[in-house]
Amino acid sequence: EVEVFETEIERLKAERKTRSAALQQWLFKQFRMLNARGEERDLCNLFKDTVQKTPPAGAGECAAPKLLQYAYRNGWQPLAMAEFWWGDSPKNEIRRHGYYYPACKGKCGPILKHMLQGLHVEKNPLETDMHWGTELEIMYEDEWLSVVNKPAGMLSVPGKSDIDSVYGRVRRMYPEATGPMVVHRLDMATSGLMLVAKTKEVHQNLQAQFKNRTVCKRYVAWLDGIVEKKEGHIELPLRPDPEDRPRQVVDAVHGKPAVTDYAVLHYDSGRTFISFIPKTGRTHQLRVHSAHPLGLNAPIVGDELYGKRADRLYLHAEYLGFIHPVSGVYMEIEKESGFDDLL
Repeated sequence: EVEVFETEIERLKAERKTRSAALQQWLFKQFRMLNARGEERDLCNLFKDTVQKTPPAGAGECAAPKLLQYAYRNGWQPLAMAEFWWGDSPKNEIRRHGYYYPACKGKCGPILKHMLQGLHVEKNPLETDMHWGTELEIMYEDEWLSVVNKPAGMLSVPGKSDIDSVYGRVRRMYPEATGPMVVHRLDMATSGLMLVAKTKEVHQNLQAQFKNRTVCKRYVAWLDGIVEKKEGHIELPLRPDPEDRPRQVVDAVHGKPAVTDYAVLHYDSGRTFISFIPKTGRTHQLRVHSAHPLGLNAPIVGDELYGKRADRLYLHAEYLGFIHPVSGVYMEIEKESGFDDLL
């Protein structure tokens, strides 16, 4: 008798799930979003070419699409728009009262791509090849590897848009090189030292050193705020925000371990110049560990994802220490940031 009831319960659950999904799709089709050209598309249509294929829960409910829709329906001409956070931050995310933040990519990205059509919009800085004429500085080079100084604003590896990257540069510089070449990455906005392998075997050796955490990396940064404790240790596990990549969130349950040591170097005008030695290499690790209230509670200057925009992100990878895969000699390469006294 119990099995009969359980079977019926599972059938009803499956039916509820099917009906709920159908209702959600019907609702999404009622969201008919306009753009400045007067064109109209529903949410299902807008998300059909995305990775998820269907709109996520809550799509169309954010402030920016609603304000634009109201303007278009009333025949108004949008001139400018900015979104800022009001109130306390959610537990896992980093949001500061009064700070401006870009729209999320997962829910709003596909919608705004359509709704902004017909408006004069600034060019996406991520699609601007600002370093097409910049010479890539070589800090060390031999027949097996090189260390380059990546400028802020240059990609480490090619992205979706056709702009230059460190990988593209070194591939042209060393046409006979084998393997993936780029051993590790820096964020586009971060400047500093990157290792490049000229053979597949050297690449594998250096990646193994990174995996075993025998490579020493040191960064310097300006933080927007005063860090009173002169040195310390931060452990905050991180995971990606699936609805707003590449933003990372702190998650004690599902996050991967992320560990950073730091030391304060000096202060200036309410800001802290600091040195970081990351023990792990998570995406945005130093940026989140700086900005999060459980970390240093002081975002890196110029960090528009977790803090405030400036002329650049003031984060620089200034030191690399590793064992040369061929000679066995411990190599130490250093490049100063050039901004330790600029603010």
